[in-house]
Amino acid sequence: MMKLAVGEVLKGYRITRFLGRGGFASVYLAQDEETGNKVAIKVGASTGGGRQVTRLLEVTSRRTPDGISPDELPAEAVFIEPQGVRIDLFDGQEIRAMLQHEGDLLAASENDNMVTLLDRITVDGEPVLVLDYVRGKTLREKIRSLEGIHLNWFLAIARSLLAMQESGTLDYHGDLKPENVIVKPSGKVVMLDPAMRLPERRIVTTTPHYNPLLLTDSKADVMAIGIMIYEILTGTLPFDEVPWEFAGQQSGGETQRLSLSYFFSYSPPHVLNPKTPGDLETIIYRCITVREYGLEELKNDLEAFIAKV
Repeated sequence: MMKLAVGEVLKGYRITRFLGRGGFASVYLAQDEETGNKVAIKVGASTGGGRQVTRLLEVTSRRTPDGISPDELPAEAVFIEPQGVRIDLFDGQEIRAMLQHEGDLLAASENDNMVTLLDRITVDGEPVLVLDYVRGKTLREKIRSLEGIHLNWFLAIARSLLAMQESGTLDYHGDLKPENVIVKPSGKVVMLDPAMRLPERRIVTTTPHYNPLLLTDSKADVMAIGIMIYEILTGTLPFDEVPWEFAGQQSGGETQRLSLSYFFSYSPPHVLNPKTPGDLETIIYRCITVREYGLEELKNDLEAFIAKV
């Protein structure tokens, strides 16, 4: 991983602080020396995968290159193969290619609820993304501190994902999770880190706890939104053993159907939180288990539920 020091200057961007890391990259706060604006600098790792990232001993909001809080879930490297999927590690060359493709995705997917790509530079042969610095708290931080959560945030995400899908600028995010959603002080939500992907090589990054079927379409985002709402209501995740053992396999025999039915037998939210509204529990159920339930249906249901409360 490219390690940057406070005060170091990368082609006009002065590093001021470490912001965080995931399975494949680290992000630093920097200042554009020409404009004085704050930016986020994203650099890739030498190898990557969520299982490689060191967990700190205690839940914390402290950011350090040495590890992450144990309640955070970095993405994994998923290789989609004819017989199914394989979760493995990316090497440095793969991470460089994925980071370059992430830059292409962000450059094309201009949207108020998606982080903005400002610049792309190369440092010692390594691609570096210069992103808009989004001030605020991640949804993970808000869950951790028991702050109020608003369904309007998820409605805004569904609307923006649908708009990008319909315009052809982004088919799906693919790695929605509390770490990748920032709530600004104004209440506006901004998505970070769309799943890095190389479609021609059939590899992608995603977080199995929020995409347990390892989907590579917009249903992955619908499922992730349902799981995040479930987590906020119950304080836990619906699935512990992820991904589903048959994820990525195309042929669906009786064994797979029974396995999926068993896998989906999670505890309903009202069992863990009796105050869960029935209509919201239905939305969660549809997000997670109904394959045909997409962004449009989710948007409409969230709008109807919010209008009633």
